[in-house]
Amino acid sequence: MIVTVTPNPSVDRALDLECLAVGEVNRAHATHVHAGGKGINVSRALVAHGRPTRAVLPAGGPDGELLVRLLDDHGVPARAVPVAGETRSNITLVESTGVTTKVNAPGPALGPDDVAALLDAVAAELVGGARLVVGAGSLPAGTGADFFVRLAELAGRHGVPCALDTSGEPLARAVAAGGLDLVKPNDEELGALVGCDLVVVGDVVDAARRVVARGTRRVLVSLGVHGALLVDATSTWWAGGPPLVPASTVGAGDATLAGFLAAEGEEPARQLATAVAWGRAAVLLPGTAVPAPADIRTDDVRVAADPDPDLALKEL
Repeated sequence: MIVTVTPNPSVDRALDLECLAVGEVNRAHATHVHAGGKGINVSRALVAHGRPTRAVLPAGGPDGELLVRLLDDHGVPARAVPVAGETRSNITLVESTGVTTKVNAPGPALGPDDVAALLDAVAAELVGGARLVVGAGSLPAGTGADFFVRLAELAGRHGVPCALDTSGEPLARAVAAGGLDLVKPNDEELGALVGCDLVVVGDVVDAARRVVARGTRRVLVSLGVHGALLVDATSTWWAGGPPLVPASTVGAGDATLAGFLAAEGEEPARQLATAVAWGRAAVLLPGTAVPAPADIRTDDVRVAADPDPDLALKEL
């Protein structure tokens, strides 16, 4: 079972409109409400493909109750930790061209007791037979930038690998501490982590290898419309496909991670192809909807081992 940990979950409300007119009254022609947060999105995608998972999250207030109901409606097993603050709502505006504007609320502050209860909930899942822990998303106030370090250490004490999808200082601290099985930044997040611009494939590979050298086994780098790169200590693979007209890009990276984890045990090239196929399927769906098996088009994905390091990312 894959346990996802989302310290700052949300109720995601998406509005579809023809064109966003800033400063004007805009009228949506469709609305979508989903349980949100990066780890939760990973669990939702795994459930859609029949993979065992459980989402661990804090929940508080009316939107916290709604979030738990939405997860139940989607058949996502969850361990919700009650907190005093109110679970946030995020707003996404999606134009007919696929341009997406997100407004993310900060989320409730968590106290030391809340953080301890959240980690205790993860520990209970580890004792219950989790085979992988995924920490994902932003950290709310009060959590501490070392939360994911503590999560990885907890998983390690139980002999369970830990994957991480976050950014900024929480990512930097976790990478510096080492012991991660996988990190999944996008190219901008990876560039910020190593302090340089990533322009060509070789830049991404070099940056990822710096992460690997600090004690992470693999780095899965999302490149948006240009696919994704998988880097370990000795090898590199790229996967991508023909251009798409997106319905919504929100959650596509989470679907990519879910696909990668669902294909664990496959050859790296096939695992990466599955990840990219899930991510591509996600961008064709509204809001933060997750792809079902019928949505996946693995045949559209091309994989290349050891891509040309001098190739510009925009040319992939």
